[in-house]
Amino acid sequence: QLQLVESGGGLVQPGGSLRLSCAASGFTLDYSAIGWFRQAPGKGREAVSCISSSGGSANYADSVKGRFTISRDNAKNTVYLQMNSLEPEDTAVYYCAAGGSCDSSWLYGLFGSWGQGTQVTVSS
Repeated sequence: QLQLVESGGGLVQPGGSLRLSCAASGFTLDYSAIGWFRQAPGKGREAVSCISSSGGSANYADSVKGRFTISRDNAKNTVYLQMNSLEPEDTAVYYCAAGGSCDSSWLYGLFGSWGQGTQVTVSS
């Protein structure tokens, strides 16, 4: 069974950090670009970041550029999203997705496989 599982979410104070993980089971992530997306209550899905299959290139939404870093460890079949300087506006459910591309289409969430999401809450 092909599955993506996100973890690492939680409650953090403004200015704090979290590292999200996206682990795959049933398939290898080696050949797949991976995207991170988020959805805040009452809002649409927002593209956050995308990393190429090799890890050689990454894209970021303007809202997280300079604060978030995406990385991957293909040996562990896992992609990470390091989130620093978190703001209340970052509060959302974060999803990872596979089976897409980090070209311009990633902004539209054109990925075939999605995880169930992990909640990130930034609040004092």
